[in-house]
Amino acid sequence: MADPGSEPTDHVARNRVHWDEERAAYHAPLARSHWAQREPTWGLWATPESRARLIPDDIAGRRVVELGCGTGYVSAWLARAGACPVAVDVSAAQLATARALREEFGLAMDLVLADAERVSLRGGRFALVISDYGASLWCDPHRWIAEAARLLEPGGRLAFSRRSPFFAVCRPEAGAADSRLLRPYFGASRLPHGGGVEFTLPHGELIRLLREHGFTVDELIEVAAPEAGARDYPEVTAAWARSWPSEELWKATRTG
Repeated sequence: MADPGSEPTDHVARNRVHWDEERAAYHAPLARSHWAQREPTWGLWATPESRARLIPDDIAGRRVVELGCGTGYVSAWLARAGACPVAVDVSAAQLATARALREEFGLAMDLVLADAERVSLRGGRFALVISDYGASLWCDPHRWIAEAARLLEPGGRLAFSRRSPFFAVCRPEAGAADSRLLRPYFGASRLPHGGGVEFTLPHGELIRLLREHGFTVDELIEVAAPEAGARDYPEVTAAWARSWPSEELWKATRTG
C-alpha cells in the first residue's frame, strides 16, 4: 500500500474549483428537493434508507459529521432525525447553498469550510461519520478514512456511498460506462472526472485500509439500478447498472 504522505495532493485544489465553478450551478436546483425528502435515499439509484439502514436507529441527540456534504442534504436528514450534525465541505459555493437552505428549512447544523482529509474538529466525539458521494469519492481514501477514524467515538459508525470499482474499470474518458474492461483493475484508483479527481479503491485494498484504521466492516451493499423509473446519467445508464454494480453502500464500526 502506498504511503499516504507520498501521494499527490493536487486533487484538493482541483476538486474545489470543480465544485465551486463547474458543479455548483448544476446542483443548486436539486438541493431543495433533497432537503425536503422525508426518507433519505442514497446514491444515483435512490436506495431508500429503509433498505440501506446507513443511519443508526439511536441517532437522536448524538453528534454526527458529514464529510464532503455538498449542499448539506444528508445533514438535513440527520437534523430532522434529531441528530446534531456538522457538515464539512471544501467548496464555498456548495456551502452557500447549504446555508440558504438551512435558513429556509429551519434545521440546525454547523457548516464548516474545510478539506475533509484534514478537519479541525476534536476527535473521538462523533457517533456517525457519513458521506454520500462526498469525501468517499472525491478525497484520498488513505486520508479521509484516517480522519473518519479519528473523529469517531469507540463503537461509532462509518457509512458511505461510492462508485463501484467495476464502474471504474469500465468507464471511458468520456461518455457512459462500457460493457468492456477499459483499464486495469489494479492501479485505477485515481481517475479524472471533468476538472476534478475521483478515487475508487479495489475492494480488497479498501477493506485492508478500513481494518488498519480500526474498523470492522458490517455490510457492503452492491446496488443494482431499479427495474422501473431509473433515469440514465451521462456516466452510466440504468441498463448497465442492472447488469453490473455502478455504486456501493458501506457500513463499518470503529472497534479499534
